Amino acid sequence: MSGVRLLGSVADFRADGRPLMVVDVDEVVLRFVAPLSAYVARFGYRLEPRSFAITGNVVREGGGQAIAGELVKELIDCFFRDEVENQPAVDGALAALATLGATCDIVLLTNVPARQAERRAAYLSRLGLGCPMIANEGSKGGPIAALAMAARDVGGEALEVVFVDDGPNHLAAARGTVARLRLVHFVADPAWFAMAPQVGGTWLRTRDWAEVTRAVTALAG
Repeated sequence: MSGVRLLGSVADFRADGRPLMVVDVDEVVLRFVAPLSAYVARFGYRLEPRSFAITGNVVREGGGQAIAGELVKELIDCFFRDEVENQPAVDGALAALATLGATCDIVLLTNVPARQAERRAAYLSRLGLGCPMIANEGSKGGPIAALAMAARDVGGEALEVVFVDDGPNHLAAARGTVARLRLVHFVADPAWFAMAPQVGGTWLRTRDWAEVTRAVTALAG
């Protein structure tokens, strides 16, 4: 297996003409909420699942007031710096991607900080994945549209495109950018899955990779 190949940009993606799956990483392929919660606790903070967001839900131990968004961003940046190679895989994710990779073109689209992208790609390779990865910043609507266009230039307009992400904002941004785009809202953490806002047009909402595999296999077949 060639391992995870870090692409410089969406323009570097080369499709094989098979159904396309664009897959987020944090809380989809790798656990994020639980490791982040353990990480911020080292510094006297607590992540409380009060709403589907990190900002606004990190408080100081012994208090209930949310800390400033700038400090939350700094903690998350430090988390990726210190723990990007320690995040455990989501149950079933690696096996599912290996199975689906036999019939689909899979691209990992992750909003990991650019300076940690190479380390993330290397770690995912060590876990056994072998697909392209793009380190994105901001909304994923534009990248999804560009990746789908590249895939359909090779596979034709009827090619299926599936986008798997935990973020309602990213799914909503992608919705409508591509004809017949299948949105999969996947959140591994049970508490955060329960709080996640519904996204209109979602094809599948789940925290079970076996369910994703069945649905995509039926679609691609």
